[in-house]
Amino acid sequence: MTALARMTDMRDGRAGAMRAAERPATADEPDDDALLALVGDGDQRAFARLVARHGPKAQAVAHRFTGSASEAEDLVQEAFWRVWKSADRWRPGGARFSTWLHRVVVNLCVDHDRRRRLRRFLPFADAFDPPSDEVGPERSLSDRDEVDQVRADILTLPARQRAALLLAADGERSNAEIAEALDATEKAVESMLVRARRTLRALQAAREETRP
Repeated sequence: MTALARMTDMRDGRAGAMRAAERPATADEPDDDALLALVGDGDQRAFARLVARHGPKAQAVAHRFTGSASEAEDLVQEAFWRVWKSADRWRPGGARFSTWLHRVVVNLCVDHDRRRRLRRFLPFADAFDPPSDEVGPERSLSDRDEVDQVRADILTLPARQRAALLLAADGERSNAEIAEALDATEKAVESMLVRARRTLRALQAAREETRP
């Protein structure tokens, strides 16, 4: 079974490359540029290693943007299909592969948002965990009510503001990296984040004012 076939099998609940834990390259593993050179020659094993290394985080971004696991899988499959088709044109020394991949995923998400006008969105929570219908002991009913309200708030944000907010949320990317992923300037990213956070604060403040 090829790596692309394993990606398709995710929808059926079977183990696939993107279910593997993301892990960075180690001293005895080829780096992304080396893997891409192999993928460019049609090496499916190298492709599977790229998917396993970067797929989970790419899917997390898509899942948070769409609020749908199945839609996220479709979008990330499309992103990796583009990797497979264009790997022979990859040139080391430019953007990091992970940054390029996130740019592709974000652009696909934005295009998808424009087409479908999504009606659901992942809760804007600290860890950005996948949505669940189960209420654990650590999350009270009032907490879930607030999460639901913030979910609706985030859905109102323009797509690129939403994307910038998601990429910044886990604290792992600098504004420069977010700008590269969004094909924007750092100043534009800072402006998107300021506007997005200002909107969310205003909406939350409005709710507080109307509460008894």
